[in-house]
Amino acid sequence: MNEKKRTEIASLGQFGLIDLLTRDLRAANPTTLRGPGDDAAAIAPQPGEVVLCTTDSFYEGVDFDLTYFPLKHLGYKVVTAAASDILAMNGLPRQLTLSLGVSAKLSVEALQELYEGIALACSQHGIDLVGGDTRASMTGLVITATVLGAAPEKQVVYRSGAQQNDLICLTGNLGAAYMGLQLLEREKRVLRDVQHPEPQFAGHEYLLERYLKPRLRTDIVESLAEQQIVPTSMIDLSDGLASDVLQLCRASKCGARIYLDRIPIAGQTSALAEEMHADPVVAALHGGEDYELLFTVPLAQRERIMALGCIDVIGHITPESTGAFLVTPDGGEIRLKAQGFPEG
Repeated sequence: MNEKKRTEIASLGQFGLIDLLTRDLRAANPTTLRGPGDDAAAIAPQPGEVVLCTTDSFYEGVDFDLTYFPLKHLGYKVVTAAASDILAMNGLPRQLTLSLGVSAKLSVEALQELYEGIALACSQHGIDLVGGDTRASMTGLVITATVLGAAPEKQVVYRSGAQQNDLICLTGNLGAAYMGLQLLEREKRVLRDVQHPEPQFAGHEYLLERYLKPRLRTDIVESLAEQQIVPTSMIDLSDGLASDVLQLCRASKCGARIYLDRIPIAGQTSALAEEMHADPVVAALHGGEDYELLFTVPLAQRERIMALGCIDVIGHITPESTGAFLVTPDGGEIRLKAQGFPEG
């Protein structure tokens, strides 16, 4: 069997490595004047637009495990996860910079796989990779992605605009990414000491895709623009439904009622949760990394929102004094609580 080629990073040097990884990239946006190869990227925003900017960092051993996370998928996910924050402002991502902390265990070929995924995500969503930095890392692979985007000034949406009686709308289903992660972690434990491991993924392919290669919901932002619908508030679901609803409520100084029986959960999510003796609702509320969009619109726009065909209305906004609760089918109310680290 032919051994996979391995080129040491040191044989190319920092600038040779950057040239190799970015040589096939071409700008897709007229606002990109200069990309990699200079001291800084040159970007010219268009009149009447607001420039949006967000940064996310991903740490090996914390945010991903290279034991089971293919580097190509990781590159794709880094782009979609970071760019999702631009969508949550009702904008579209346009430019990306990447900073890598690279450990000696990675080869040039490994980084090329990573960049294949990055390039694929960029090409699919019209994003230009315009620069970044590469340094040595003593703690494993570290990736920091900064995404620039834009939106017409009057269409920018913040977390702080929700109004009483607004509908709470959701794109896609929840909990699938979390259950995909649980599946990968289970197979890693089971096969830890097996010489020729054969993980059991049959029937769970959708869950793996949702975790390893999440989709970027540019289609939603584009559909809203086509229908001239501007949400009153919006947030992307990276931390779990409960935490992100609470963040929106905090910013908008409002309460919320989320109806349990309206939360969309995929069949594979429920099936694996049952198999693993877990609660799919907990996965939806607290699992995170779904990268769907949660937004609010006035009650009067219900029919227009439902006509889009890809959005569920899962609740409504209430006065701040009423708090944020999950409403069960029998009318009971459970206070929403966040888990994990609060977002700054």
